Amino acid sequence: MPEWRMAEPVDFQLCDGEHIAIVGPNAGGKSMLVDILTGRHPLLQRTPEYDFSPSTKPFVSDNIKHITFRDSYGGDNEHTYFLQQRWNQMEIDESTPTVGALLEEAYLLSGSDSPKHRQLQNELYTLFHFDQLLDKYIISLSSGELRKFQLTKVLLSDPRVLIMDNPFIGLDAETRTQLSTLLKTLSKERALQIVLVLSKDDDVPDFITHVVEVKDLIVSPKISTQAWREQKQGLPSKILAPEKEQAILSLPHSTNEYLTQEVVDMNGVSIRYGTRTILKDLHWHVRNGERWSLSGQNGSGKSTLLSLVCADNPQCYACDISLFGIPRGSGESIWDIKKHIGYVSPEMHRAYNRDIPAIKIVASGLKDSVGLYVNPTEEDYEKCRFWMWIFGIESAEQRTFLKLSSGEQRLVLLARAFVKDPQLLILDEPLHGLDTTNRQLVKEIVEAFAQRPNKTLIFVTHYQEELPTCINHHLQLKKN
Repeated sequence: MPEWRMAEPVDFQLCDGEHIAIVGPNAGGKSMLVDILTGRHPLLQRTPEYDFSPSTKPFVSDNIKHITFRDSYGGDNEHTYFLQQRWNQMEIDESTPTVGALLEEAYLLSGSDSPKHRQLQNELYTLFHFDQLLDKYIISLSSGELRKFQLTKVLLSDPRVLIMDNPFIGLDAETRTQLSTLLKTLSKERALQIVLVLSKDDDVPDFITHVVEVKDLIVSPKISTQAWREQKQGLPSKILAPEKEQAILSLPHSTNEYLTQEVVDMNGVSIRYGTRTILKDLHWHVRNGERWSLSGQNGSGKSTLLSLVCADNPQCYACDISLFGIPRGSGESIWDIKKHIGYVSPEMHRAYNRDIPAIKIVASGLKDSVGLYVNPTEEDYEKCRFWMWIFGIESAEQRTFLKLSSGEQRLVLLARAFVKDPQLLILDEPLHGLDTTNRQLVKEIVEAFAQRPNKTLIFVTHYQEELPTCINHHLQLKKN
């Protein structure tokens, strides 16, 4: 099968006591290598050879666990998931599992009920503050909380080999440090081999012993982490080509923009779900041309706050909120307001399960739909091609979305957010899954876009170094 084929035959060996980072650019072949290691694809000539001792579990699937971190909540509800589901508590019925029930099930399925294994469970619950999460429904978790849940569930299954795609993205700084320390401890105290697949190659923790680079569908020989750090090259000072930057700056101004200094006004906003208070008496005023960073621990309410702005949360109509100077609930059409907002988030990435050509995903941004239900005009397609060119994904125009790498998918969704040339650009963890070069490229695109008049930016990230230099206002949320 050509779509499963590497450019050259693969030689790879994971030895006892080694912990490996697989690094490389987006679409370089990292995920395909993992598929080979886990036996997902049938191979010609030779199949992978496994020796999982001292584990006595008979199946490869019992010994190798792979976390892909596609922001999937798992379970049987995946086919019914919709973008606003997390904030629509009325859609949750009694059959929806809680975090505590699913984690206890994972513990029991491990087949190990030793004091040491129970101690691991307690350590994980303490690390990830699950005392506050065990009674929550799984579909109501934030993207960061979901990552903590997935990690805990897999670690409780007691695997011999643990493969994790980008385990640190979406986690706040404190949790990233704690997780790295935990993995280091487990790698020493248990018969556990750890393989990290990292797009952000400056995330390589110090317990990693070897690095394998995968680029252009070629798997390079395994080298020591120290040797890899010594040969690692830095980025050029500028990634965005001058002609692309000028093309962004030269875009014509829209004639139907809101001409107001008040972009977002929130006065005493509070959001509660049952006994939980997510936001309490929040006052936030975003003015035209301001460029905000939004930060806070996992579960502090960042995505909930943005869902109020985008009217994805039904509680927005019970709050004192104005958008572009128009009070929410005063009879305005939310679809008219959404025309002026460009938005990307982990929840949106997860909601896109349609395997349609990438250019149609970009075009859906013109209609604020998940999927494409109206045929775009040729003028619409030209706008899509422009932004795909800006983000360097013009060659993916006719490739279908689910066959792209996760990094390419994120670039497509970013192009979707920019395609309508929005007045308000909301980027919630926009650099998830992007390699070092593409992260810098996106930052420079955002900075060029923000130089234009009547453009307002809200940018969410857990990494301070990911913030564009144009940021001039900051809002930090704290967990209630």
